[in-house]
Amino acid sequence: MKLFVTGATGYIGGDALYAIVKAHPEYEITALVRNSDKGAQVAVEYPKVKLVYGNLDSSDLLEEESKKADVVCHWADADHEVSAKAIIKGLSTRESETPGFLIHTSGTGILMYTDLDQRMYGEDANKIHDDWDNVQEMITGIPDHAPHRNVDKIVQSVRDGHTVKSAIVCPPCIYGAGRGPGNQTSVQVPVLARGTLQQGHGIQVGAGKTFWTQIHVHDLSDLYLKLVEAASNGGGSATWNDEGYYFCEAGDLVWGDVARQVARSAHKQGFIKDDQVKECSPDEVKKIHPFGAALWGCNSRCRAIRAGKLLGWKASSPSLKEEIDATILAEAKKLDLVVGHAKVAAGEA
Repeated sequence: MKLFVTGATGYIGGDALYAIVKAHPEYEITALVRNSDKGAQVAVEYPKVKLVYGNLDSSDLLEEESKKADVVCHWADADHEVSAKAIIKGLSTRESETPGFLIHTSGTGILMYTDLDQRMYGEDANKIHDDWDNVQEMITGIPDHAPHRNVDKIVQSVRDGHTVKSAIVCPPCIYGAGRGPGNQTSVQVPVLARGTLQQGHGIQVGAGKTFWTQIHVHDLSDLYLKLVEAASNGGGSATWNDEGYYFCEAGDLVWGDVARQVARSAHKQGFIKDDQVKECSPDEVKKIHPFGAALWGCNSRCRAIRAGKLLGWKASSPSLKEEIDATILAEAKKLDLVVGHAKVAAGEA
């Protein structure tokens, strides 16, 4: 089977590529990379992966490589319209009697639109979305201005399942160390940890009641693997196109709870003087991270049913709470807050 992938050195794509290569070394994989440095990262880990050089605006290249592929995994950007259109165009013009498959990455940030519209931050979730009984809402019921909706609609515009079969994977807050050749760090919790270390206290948006769901990056990669395997079998037991929408989660989190866990861990490890959590306004949080008010203060709550029912997928990795200490330590090292063993031995610390 021929697989074309984008985002091979990114956090999501790198880990998913690791899972796929490990499970199926026989697949012929081509990866889009931006430059020789990125290419070297992939080549060292996966010498059998073919590299093509370009970016997401390289429409002709994306179209050509998609045309050659049986399956395209678009891991690079949930919001890039040009690349999505080029990939679909390429898959649509394959010279084959069997359909090509597109597995696209979106994100449950798409569910924040109600809170964003109302400028409501730090309050409870008023709705839980699912991908089974209410899957059609994710196709037709989300407003056009919602995050990621622009590209979701492009992927969902593919109606001819005889030519192209598409699936959208919609992960929530992702955590855990990635296994890919490039970036191995997610955004939401590491940035919260870094902000806590820099500010000297925990950070929550408003009342801290905001709900999200969580998923370990390894469990997310397992879903990509199962969808790729289904595609290699002509679609398998997976559903595609109008029913090809997959949430991927392992339970709820409340951002106020996460803020307290982060502060306790940072204090326990000696990086801040106490485990105080400060209630911050959206504007204050935006100074810590430009999207912090939304990422930690707007609700995004869902239930992943489809992958379990159809593909036997089940999350099995450690919980976010179990990963907090390691996340704090990793961010502390990046900030040079951890005294190295060599300095201690030399009496410099």
